[in-house]
Amino acid sequence: MALPETEIEVRRALAEDEFFPVFQPLVELRSGRLVGFEVLARWKHPILGTLSPNDFISMVEGCALLNELTRALVRKALTCDELKQSSLRLSVNVSPLQLLHFNSPGRILEASEQSGFQLKRLTIEITETAIVDDPERAKAAAQQLKTLGCRLALDDFGTGYSSLKHLHALPFDELKVDQSFVRSITDRRESRKIVGAAVGLGQALGLTTIAEGVETEEQANVLFWMGCDVGQGWFFGRPVGIEDLPRLIRRGQSDSFRPASSKMHNVPLFNGEALPAQRLAQLQALFDSAPVGLCLLDRDLHYTNVNAMLAEMNGAPIGAHLGRSVAEVAPDFFRLAEPFLYAALSGEPVNGVELVKHPPGGGPFRSVLASCQPVRDEAGEVLGISAAILDVSKCRQLEEALHETEEHFRAVMQLHPHVPWVMNTAGEIIEGSQKWEDITGQRKDDALGDGWLRMLHPDDVEPALDGIRASLKTGTPLRIQFRVKTVDGEWQPMVSRGSARLGPSGHVVCLYGVMEPDGEPARLPDELRLRCEQLSAAIEAIPIGVVLAGALDGTIFLVNSIARGWFDNRLFIGQTVAEFSRTPLARVDGQPLDVSRFPLTRSLLRGELVEEMEVLYARPEGAQLQLVLSSKPIFSGEGRLVGAIMLVQEPGTGAVVRRSRLL
Repeated sequence: MALPETEIEVRRALAEDEFFPVFQPLVELRSGRLVGFEVLARWKHPILGTLSPNDFISMVEGCALLNELTRALVRKALTCDELKQSSLRLSVNVSPLQLLHFNSPGRILEASEQSGFQLKRLTIEITETAIVDDPERAKAAAQQLKTLGCRLALDDFGTGYSSLKHLHALPFDELKVDQSFVRSITDRRESRKIVGAAVGLGQALGLTTIAEGVETEEQANVLFWMGCDVGQGWFFGRPVGIEDLPRLIRRGQSDSFRPASSKMHNVPLFNGEALPAQRLAQLQALFDSAPVGLCLLDRDLHYTNVNAMLAEMNGAPIGAHLGRSVAEVAPDFFRLAEPFLYAALSGEPVNGVELVKHPPGGGPFRSVLASCQPVRDEAGEVLGISAAILDVSKCRQLEEALHETEEHFRAVMQLHPHVPWVMNTAGEIIEGSQKWEDITGQRKDDALGDGWLRMLHPDDVEPALDGIRASLKTGTPLRIQFRVKTVDGEWQPMVSRGSARLGPSGHVVCLYGVMEPDGEPARLPDELRLRCEQLSAAIEAIPIGVVLAGALDGTIFLVNSIARGWFDNRLFIGQTVAEFSRTPLARVDGQPLDVSRFPLTRSLLRGELVEEMEVLYARPEGAQLQLVLSSKPIFSGEGRLVGAIMLVQEPGTGAVVRRSRLL
């Protein structure tokens, strides 16, 4: 296409008003909000149609008519009433020639006074060439523009001399990153580094950073991730004529002005107002204060940063980690973690993997929960790994100890020489024991329902039934005495104890009980005595308070020394749960703790799991002690409730139990 070539044609176009301004939106990347426009020139040529600046600016400059062109464009741009009444900004390019050799400040003031447009909303864009050609004159002109209230922007940063001296020499407010870097930002790491450095420099100097040439959402997302303030380009809207400005201004924000973060998965942790040094300090503070081990690894799995918690876990100072590989610093755990580290390097997040190391010679094992996340740059390329390590060894050891305690308790209940039973609300036995047949000769199935009453002495049947009815009606513990006919034909005195199992509404749903010979307790079998000793040793080794109670009569079976210490020996073996629950315990709000809400009561009577309950305990000397109680029912292999375990801890240690899923 042939282009206009003569000064006469340019002067004719100026005289006939063929040059006109168009307005390209400037959009805040964080919100998608329209914040202003850059004024660009167009020539409506009668033959060639609409021409862009690349087609005529060099010719206009060669004819020394650029000043007249700029004045005409600015005058037209400032006449839009909707623009004047809004808070939006306008940006106008001023060439080095205009800045240095013409009275640009005076002409701009004149245009402002004629249109009524506030100069504090006008930004003058200056290229580095103007500063290089005549620094002193450029500085004087810039100071005049600032005195008028205009903002100054350094245009096309990165393509010229890009000297920091230029940024320091003039009082710039904005820094515009050249579109040549922005357009390749998603394809070339070098471009990302340059743009990132420019944005960081702008932030460090307190300048608003503007990216030119944003054409895709992906580019906008990368710029937002970097902390760039404003975007300009076809992605946010093509330049429009003055007749379309009112529509855009009224809209302000729409689908065309989406926040660049709207579809991002990795939104920056800090807003764009924080300086890079501030961000680094904030991140390091979080890193150092985290209650878990944290580290950053490069692609070769070398430590680039480590917090004190992880250094302590690895048994080496922080300095001994930096620059060294995981395999060198923690070889044992590297062998366990290696596949997960390489998975993270391939871009796959790894969350909550448990790694367990058993020492070769025996002894306590070590268990950690590890999470590894790929660290990506602005375009999504994996640069390394961030890893979080939580040592759960104590939790797992405590979990195993409690599991062992439950198993010993089940075995003790199984071996104990009593006859367990379960009775429904009609007073009928629905579960019995083979031991009943061993004592009486009556088959277990024949004893179900009310069949067992046939083995009682006739004089004892009604008193026994009266006690059962009373317990079923009121929920009070059962204790009845009677005589049963043994296989030898003798009448054996027996005692039966039981407790009510309550439903959600508090009504009795069944009775659990045990029957055993009345009188002196029989000598315990050797296996049972051994199991009792093992159970006692197991709970004594647990580093928190432990209380075990039987479900048959609600009697406290075992207490370790830590639990006894918390309750000043008001808690002891042989005491019933009902008696202990009358210990001076209160809720954290100071209200007395009702017996029915006591954790052991809830687990024994309702089979409830009580994960955590904070209580206040009044010590004998008058001081109040805050404790955390939790409890769970213990069932036999057949699913029968045989007892409950209660844990007693100080506040803050309950998280350990929760985390290890003990309850």
